[in-house]
Amino acid sequence: MTHKEVETYILSLPNAKLDYPFGEDVAVYKVGEHMFALIAEGKEPVNLSLKCDPQLSLVLREKYTTVMPGYHLNKKHWNTLVLSGELPWEEVEALIRHSYDLVREQRVD
Repeated sequence: MTHKEVETYILSLPNAKLDYPFGEDVAVYKVGEHMFALIAEGKEPVNLSLKCDPQLSLVLREKYTTVMPGYHLNKKHWNTLVLSGELPWEEVEALIRHSYDLVREQRVD
């Protein structure tokens, strides 16, 4: 899957927006002011970082070799997924939605 395919899904979520607060090398996706996904620009395969429930994070890291502790993020609450095909697209979508929901639920409007 390509950066554009992943980004299209991410930005289809209600009120999701793209930002570059860390510079042009990292696309940051937010709901409100809170990050829920990051994509390293120019990486092939795509490196996608997502917020995740800590217990689920451990399960995913044991199950998939392409799921690792979040790169430059809180290792307890973030995973980095290398989208090389090991994870089916449906599972990637579900994990993006999980991250989005975690962040959206934390927001105070």
